[in-house]
Amino acid sequence: MVPLLSIVIGLVFGAIIMLVFGYNPIEGYKALLTGALGNPFNIGQTIRAATPLIFTGLGFAVAYTAGFFNIGLAGQALAGWLVSVWIGISLPDSPGWLVLPLAILGGTIAGALWAGIAGVLKAFFDTSEVIVTIMLNYVAIYISDHIIRNVITERGDATPFVGENASLRLQWLTDLTNGSTIHGGIILALIFAVLVSILLQRTTVGFELRSVGFNKHAANYAGMNAKRNIILAMLLSGGLAGLGGVMNGLGEFRNVFLTNGVAPAIGFDGLAVALLGGLNPIGIIFASLLFGGLKTGGTIMPLMAGVPSEIVDIATAAIIFFVGANYVITYFMDRREKSKLSNTEVIVQGGDD
Repeated sequence: MVPLLSIVIGLVFGAIIMLVFGYNPIEGYKALLTGALGNPFNIGQTIRAATPLIFTGLGFAVAYTAGFFNIGLAGQALAGWLVSVWIGISLPDSPGWLVLPLAILGGTIAGALWAGIAGVLKAFFDTSEVIVTIMLNYVAIYISDHIIRNVITERGDATPFVGENASLRLQWLTDLTNGSTIHGGIILALIFAVLVSILLQRTTVGFELRSVGFNKHAANYAGMNAKRNIILAMLLSGGLAGLGGVMNGLGEFRNVFLTNGVAPAIGFDGLAVALLGGLNPIGIIFASLLFGGLKTGGTIMPLMAGVPSEIVDIATAAIIFFVGANYVITYFMDRREKSKLSNTEVIVQGGDD
């Protein structure tokens, strides 16, 4: 109920903002829905926008399950994005069956290693993973900009595009959605969502990660290696975030460009998606589709209804706020439940009398 009510409250808040500034919320949300799901092209664009968010959301969920707040998803995604494209453009004449898996694997490893830095520092020096991962975001931004401008290109603002041998685009998906930028990464995202669900709920590794998340000292006492599991959790989290970057590098943009000091939005959006999805892999898929629809539909609102696309950002921010401040919703839900119980007791006592 908390995620559903958060969505409703966020959309109502957005409607109020529209009314205050003289816009028609019905027309605005009609345009939003049309822009997100109105035709095969828009549906394809929504799915494409959701694809990297599934990976970054899964990455945050894995870390959070083990008791860590991974704020470095953006930097880890950027590392995966850069490395996957770099591999792709470095092997322009190699067969696709070799280059594409190699680029995907390289991006995954890059994200994992970047998150592993915070994992090692947490495991052996008990540093704050929040501070470390935030700082690593900035390091990733400036290193990637340097590599793009001085290593891959000669003072260029973007790398060359990867060839067809390193692209995630599938022609049948493009044709099915009337020329959208949807790509095969959505298939990988769904597969990984299932794998992460199995890992966390059905395996010994998942049990140990959850145990460390509850209490690392108790986990150690029970014979589990807490340090190893801390590092493993961050490696898995970073690898999934790196895959989110790969989706942008080999799927949507097919190159990588200067960030100009700004981290990729898929990192922080992935955090919000994970919280909205209740840290459940299946919930994360639906939350990602919602965010993808908001982003895609938001670009159509100014054209169809004259409503600024920033309204969608306000509604999204409200959704995130109420998910984060879920105690506000649960407080009123608990009060309602207590009121119902009190009324039931009164009726029962009255019947006894």
